[in-house]
Amino acid sequence: MNRRQFLAGMGAGAAALGWNGAAQEVPAVRPNILWITCEDTSPHLGCYGDAYACTPNLDALAAEGVRYANAFSHAPVCAPARSGLITGMYPTALGSHNMRCSAQRPSEVRCFPEYLREAGYFCTNHSKTDYNFTDYANTWDECGESAHWRHRKPGQPFFSVVNFLITHESRIRVPDATFFRDTRDVTEAQRHDPAKAPLPPYHPDTPEVRQDWARCADNITQMDYEVRRVLDELAADGLANDTIVFFYGDHGAGMPRSKRWLYDTGLRVPLLLRVPERWRQLAPGAPGSVEQRLVSFVDFGPTVLSLAGVPVPETMQGQPFLGAQAAAAPRNYVFAGRDRMDERYDCSRAIGDGHYKYIRNFMPQVSQAQHNEYMYEMPTMQVWDRMGKEGRLNAVQSAFLAPRKPVEEFYDTEADPWEINNLAGAPEQAERVTEMRRALYAWMLETGDLGLCPEGEIDARRGNRPPRTFGKDGSDYPLARILETADLERNAQGNTAALIARCADADSAVRYWAVTGLGVANAATPEVVAALRARLEDGSGDVRVAAVQALHLLGEQDGLVPVLEAAMEGGGPWVRLRALTILDDLGPLAQPLLPKLRSIATQNVKGLEAREPQYSNRVAKHIVARLGEA
Repeated sequence: MNRRQFLAGMGAGAAALGWNGAAQEVPAVRPNILWITCEDTSPHLGCYGDAYACTPNLDALAAEGVRYANAFSHAPVCAPARSGLITGMYPTALGSHNMRCSAQRPSEVRCFPEYLREAGYFCTNHSKTDYNFTDYANTWDECGESAHWRHRKPGQPFFSVVNFLITHESRIRVPDATFFRDTRDVTEAQRHDPAKAPLPPYHPDTPEVRQDWARCADNITQMDYEVRRVLDELAADGLANDTIVFFYGDHGAGMPRSKRWLYDTGLRVPLLLRVPERWRQLAPGAPGSVEQRLVSFVDFGPTVLSLAGVPVPETMQGQPFLGAQAAAAPRNYVFAGRDRMDERYDCSRAIGDGHYKYIRNFMPQVSQAQHNEYMYEMPTMQVWDRMGKEGRLNAVQSAFLAPRKPVEEFYDTEADPWEINNLAGAPEQAERVTEMRRALYAWMLETGDLGLCPEGEIDARRGNRPPRTFGKDGSDYPLARILETADLERNAQGNTAALIARCADADSAVRYWAVTGLGVANAATPEVVAALRARLEDGSGDVRVAAVQALHLLGEQDGLVPVLEAAMEGGGPWVRLRALTILDDLGPLAQPLLPKLRSIATQNVKGLEAREPQYSNRVAKHIVARLGEA
């Protein structure tokens, strides 16, 4: 929405908001807004029909407000999800799409609480940031464990965030003593029996898996108590009738194949909205009602601005779903992306309409279950992986561990909520698949999706500019041609001639996807092998490493390890990481590099500021361990 649309649309909302003057002025009386957020939580609440859940306080909040049935994150992991929440922009457009990256915001992109502060709001965050960029100094009046709305000036409206960590995946796998200390408010009667845990069909039915799901539910019950305490504080301060309350989770459950993946179990979140009687005109429905409208995380910031009577800036890609600036037409689709997850590279995009889901996997050559060290600390993942190696899984359970994944996935999420029956090739769905693929690609082009640019190339192309700046420049980033090249892999065997031709394209990202497509094609013709071997001397480190992977997939092993060794030593940090991940796939071929791998694996690297060295350290440790087992 631009400023002209904003001004034109304010007339009807002015009276409802108590507007006192021209449309562009800030309202004299404004609601307080409170976000209560939690980590790693799907709609596993009683009010969403989960019979295993024990969430009396959140169920009461839903009865007092509106429950959103179709709220989705735009990313299935915290940092990219939060970068979009705080800016109202897709992380794929900002360059904040890779997990634990250090993106830079362009000057015209601001965190939405800055606009609230300029309009007189007191803004506090207790206390997680994790935005995938560090330049947010002007975002909050207070940010930290002591941040609280109580520190505002008398009569000053506030926007406050309170975030709970108890539901994070790491709190499932803690020692028993720590777990029971963390969930001390949960009574014995409220404890979840592992034997009764409703398991997804893709998880093996083992004691470890059942305990993880039971602990996940216990943590949600503990979080339910903590939500009650915040609401009690609000009431004790006499602010309940002045404050609009949001409750939501930052993405799906912290279990394998939920968090980090583009299925509804990773993207769909609970969203509860309580609007007090004083501001009832702003509510989307009566207390206890259910709102079916599709909403995305990128809409949350614009919605808060709309509720506060602050103009939504044109830079924001989300649309308000409440307040005077609410979009007249609801969304047809929500979009999401999966890119590098800690130390493992991937690139997938998803589009959903609340009923159907289309997923495009641009790197089908890598497994869904790539070894992510942090994820593999979960007992469920360990037993799942072990049973897969022992051949003790059924077809549904083993699909996640397969060495490759489909290029396209398509699901009827109403009939198949676990998304295990891929209908991408079903003739009766062909028209719908085509329609959603086109809408997804149009979104990628419209928003300037940076995920098709290898991470090392992003740094090389942008120089001192924020990624978003070069991503908008067609000469620096010809996205239409890059996407067209990446799309050739949908019929890679039939497009080998076109892919070979594009291996010599002037743009390195085009060459990267051409090389990747030839690996996916799995056709080791002399022409394909020659084109790939020529790319082993490409000017781009990412292309050289991708050529190694493609040749390995085609069974061509000669001369690959020296290319990866050179990339590890002088290709730049992200090329080094990519080289290590591919070296991990080479198995015994990596043996000559064992001394160097041990050196990387034994580096004492800690903290989020040492992200790439930490990730290279993790992959090197995994390679060394595998070589030791061989």
